Amino acid sequence: MATYPGISSEAFKHPLDLQAEQALRSVPGFNLVASKFVEFLYERPQLVYLMGNSIRVGPRQYATIYGMFRECVRDLDIYPEPALFISQNPQVNSYAMGQENPYIVINTGLLDLLDEDEIKTVIAHELGHIKCGHTILIQMAMWVMNAASIIGEMTFGLGNIVSNGLIVAFYEWRRKAELSSDRAALLVMENPRTVMTTMMKIAGGSSKFVDECSLEEFIKQSENYRNLDEDGLNQVYKALMYVGVNGMLSHPFPVERIHYLQEWTNSSEYQDIRRGNYQRVSVETASTTPTTTEAERLQKEIDRLQQEIERQRDRDR
Repeated sequence: MATYPGISSEAFKHPLDLQAEQALRSVPGFNLVASKFVEFLYERPQLVYLMGNSIRVGPRQYATIYGMFRECVRDLDIYPEPALFISQNPQVNSYAMGQENPYIVINTGLLDLLDEDEIKTVIAHELGHIKCGHTILIQMAMWVMNAASIIGEMTFGLGNIVSNGLIVAFYEWRRKAELSSDRAALLVMENPRTVMTTMMKIAGGSSKFVDECSLEEFIKQSENYRNLDEDGLNQVYKALMYVGVNGMLSHPFPVERIHYLQEWTNSSEYQDIRRGNYQRVSVETASTTPTTTEAERLQKEIDRLQQEIERQRDRDR
């Protein structure tokens, strides 16, 4: 397996991820959420919950998975090592969270569906989120959406009008961030078929009928999906599906992810990284953690927002 010592996330981040993040940071209201605030009000409680209600993976707990996890951490040059938890949940899902104490959660439903290489693909994908610094933005998005919902209810929906632009920007960025993490998975696994098969199974795989699924047919499906854009109305439908009547989608459709992955597999950029020619982390790179002054300023803004929420509650009593 390939390893990439000193690799910077900038070496493999998808351009759409970078563009969407820049657009997100420019939306009014973004700076209301500070990293330290998220750490204390979201990250730590969730970590405590996982420690009490799931299995932490280690040398004597899910040893095979831990071995794959350690390899992925090494290959993507991630330090310190994040925590990995297995959660008893039939939903085929996994996610990465945390900034001060990053961690990954994998549901048992995913373990029961995928083979070992595919599980390793998922681990590498989630580590890609941590490597790219996505996790803090995901946590911020969750807090903003919860706060916006509370304010909207207390202001008869007026708060939603103010916050909708920020929420849409967060979801747009989250979908594009998945493309960067798919690239991280490909770097670790080296075999695009393994990554694409994982996507196919997550889209609609069945452990009972796995032998009847064809990656070639799924790739054709991906091509047919893109060909739908020849009709302008279909493009409108696609955009509306991402907004969703039951909530916005946080991930691109698997058939789209396969297209972007194939595109990068055939690129000179990917081949250069494989040969060891990639952007490395500089020891002189400035920390992205807010300064004390900035953190205090953001905390004051958040306190002001919380006071407004309380004031609205008092009015409604």
